[in-house]
Amino acid sequence: MKVHRIPAKHPFRASGFTLLEMIVVLVIIGLLAGLVGPNLFRQADRAKVQTAETQISMIRGALHAFRLDVGRFPTEAEGLNALVRAPSDERVSAFWEGPYLDGSVPLDPWNRPYEYSLQASATERFSLYSLGADGQRGGEGLDADIGYLPGQ
Repeated sequence: MKVHRIPAKHPFRASGFTLLEMIVVLVIIGLLAGLVGPNLFRQADRAKVQTAETQISMIRGALHAFRLDVGRFPTEAEGLNALVRAPSDERVSAFWEGPYLDGSVPLDPWNRPYEYSLQASATERFSLYSLGADGQRGGEGLDADIGYLPGQ
């Protein structure tokens, strides 16, 4: 009995990708990353600004709740920590109904504490803001200060 063998079409050709095919794929991936990457980073920066605005609104509400209970805003010496721990002044701690924030006072999205200052006046106004991405007063765009100032 005779056995017939079917010859392979290309007996010495290995399967896989050529170097040229790999380079073309890498170039395409690089082009896509170059187009999409900057848009993703821009969205992340906008999200940080929105997070700061939301946190400032939350802290502002806690400051007003503190004022309703105690009769005044926290002093600059007490700072925003008065929203999570009762101040040591017994006259204040008797009326303190906190904590007014869960956990601790949040840091801004750039991992810096929020700036809080109290203006001495008949209405006791305060400023609460983040210095933005650059960490310095003033600035424009993403570097601009974000927050609440008296009269806003």
